Amino acid sequence: MLKDKTIILGITGSIAAYKAADIASRLTKEGAKVEVVMTKAATWFIAPLALSSITGRRVFTDVFGPDSERTVGHIAMAEAADAVVIAPATASLIAKLAAGIADEMPALVVLATKAPIVLAPAMHTNMYLNSITQENLAKLRARGFTVVEPESGRLASGGVGPGRLANSDKIMGTIKKVLERKSDLAGKKLVVTAGGTREPIDPVRHITNPSSGKMGYAIAEAARDRGAEVKLVTAPTSLAQPVGVEVIAVKTTLEMQKAVAKAVTKADVLIMAAAVTDYQPKTTAKAKIKKDEAELRLELVRTPDILAEAKGDFIKVGFAAESNDIIANAKKKLKNKKLDIIVANDITAADSGFGVDTNRVIIIDKKGGVEELPLMSKREVADKILDGVMGLVKD
Repeated sequence: MLKDKTIILGITGSIAAYKAADIASRLTKEGAKVEVVMTKAATWFIAPLALSSITGRRVFTDVFGPDSERTVGHIAMAEAADAVVIAPATASLIAKLAAGIADEMPALVVLATKAPIVLAPAMHTNMYLNSITQENLAKLRARGFTVVEPESGRLASGGVGPGRLANSDKIMGTIKKVLERKSDLAGKKLVVTAGGTREPIDPVRHITNPSSGKMGYAIAEAARDRGAEVKLVTAPTSLAQPVGVEVIAVKTTLEMQKAVAKAVTKADVLIMAAAVTDYQPKTTAKAKIKKDEAELRLELVRTPDILAEAKGDFIKVGFAAESNDIIANAKKKLKNKKLDIIVANDITAADSGFGVDTNRVIIIDKKGGVEELPLMSKREVADKILDGVMGLVKD
């Protein structure tokens, strides 16, 4: 999504400026060409050399000083940008942009670009909530700017309230959202499931599996970035909620089944990436079971087959986590559950499947196509799955 994109990262004089290093690092790791422009005040909080070391590129700070050769060059930079991100954005910069004033590098680039602009404010609570700041933000939103709302928490002043720079996950997700260039799924409604469901034994114990939810979240984000309207039905995970995706939190398989049945109304695609717990205790103890006996016997019953029982005129995509006879078992599930596509993977491989950031899968479709993919990041696998979905959508 970010590979070979030119991102202008503007940094202003907030104490949160040091957090821009993480954003610059993450953008660079995902293949973006990151151009950093800073106000003079920002250099009080983080050294340009640190950002230059991260991005491998020169940092520009001064319109009429050592960088004066860029007084016209900033136009070329702005024109080359795929997105401009100001993080953190101070109240001062927001006011200048609302008034059309450009006297430092970040504001100059913003006013000179036609690329989408993302602002991530960071300031004291009183400054953020001040009616002037809010009116300025409203003006910028009306002009097409995307604002990543600050978080509430402890501030540098010692106070507590809204004004903390949004976390890097949220800022990165917003950047990807505004960079929607591949819109082959525009107008399509996708439902994606993720995580491992939990079946309670008693109030403090449950049966589950080691699913991290990473594959399902990657699919939801990839579909969002391709223009789809996405609903993510997720069992508990430690992952940050994807920006621009409707998240529906569940715990048990039955809760997920009900949420999916409701979510697929008018859906075009259901991608069942969740690792659903296949069995649940026949009865759940209302109080914690005491550790009095040497053995504890549980009677288990099957949980609902969400994918097989999902009703509607939409494309169905399932997953087959297998330890042997991978293709044969996957093809059997494809037929028995009446799926359009099944994604199979070997759960015995250390670099693929549960808990890791990579996956090695085989994509099988109802037409008989079998595509064995090499080891990829889960985001890359997600796009391959969506490519297969698009092949069916076009039919």
